[in-house]
Amino acid sequence: MRAVFKSFVLTILTLGWQSLAPAQGDSAGLEHVLTQMDTAAKNFKSAEAAVAQDQYDSVINETDTEKGKIYFRREGGAVQMAADFVDPEKKVIYSDGKLQVYLPRIDEVNEYSAGQHRSEFDSFVVLGFGGSGHDLQKSFNLKFLGSETVGGVAAEKLELIPESARLKNNIARILLWIDPTRGVSVQQQFFEPVPNGDYSHANYRLVKYSDIEMNQKIPDSVFKLKTTGKTKFVSPQG
Repeated sequence: MRAVFKSFVLTILTLGWQSLAPAQGDSAGLEHVLTQMDTAAKNFKSAEAAVAQDQYDSVINETDTEKGKIYFRREGGAVQMAADFVDPEKKVIYSDGKLQVYLPRIDEVNEYSAGQHRSEFDSFVVLGFGGSGHDLQKSFNLKFLGSETVGGVAAEKLELIPESARLKNNIARILLWIDPTRGVSVQQQFFEPVPNGDYSHANYRLVKYSDIEMNQKIPDSVFKLKTTGKTKFVSPQG
């Protein structure tokens, strides 16, 4: 079960520093960013963006990069996410508490069920895109790290340390860069656990968002897989 949980988390989090400013008034800064995210969450219906994610492996000192398009949508209390990647081609969909990863080259779909952890995974899906800022305090220890320019955006940087031991075994630290104007994330970084908290030697996933469009209508077809009659569906166990 732990292997399935890790695969689920790392797949959902599909997810260089410049001009880092010293953090001033950490408590006030944190409260300001969380309030901005709360405001954005109240008005959030959907978002779509270009996405580029780098998966760094510290053991072999190599980085794999995926690029594509990502979509988020909330209708009522339901949360959905879809991502279309190219080179290699991959489609990822999260809907109704189920994650599907389609690999067209081998015509196979890996499926994962959130099960009793659905609310937790729902919150991960909208991390920085429609999720309440103050709700983060229920699951993470938060720290405001100041302002930093990312992709031409003067962003506010937060550090999130999971409180759940189960989650901490898979993702030990998260960094979010929030666009203060729109209250959404422009960059995210997820670190795997390392001895003594030395994140300079950690495996990580760095996710960058650009060309973000808010509250546009997204076709239902975006959140559905287009498979073939021979597609193999697999539910990994662990």
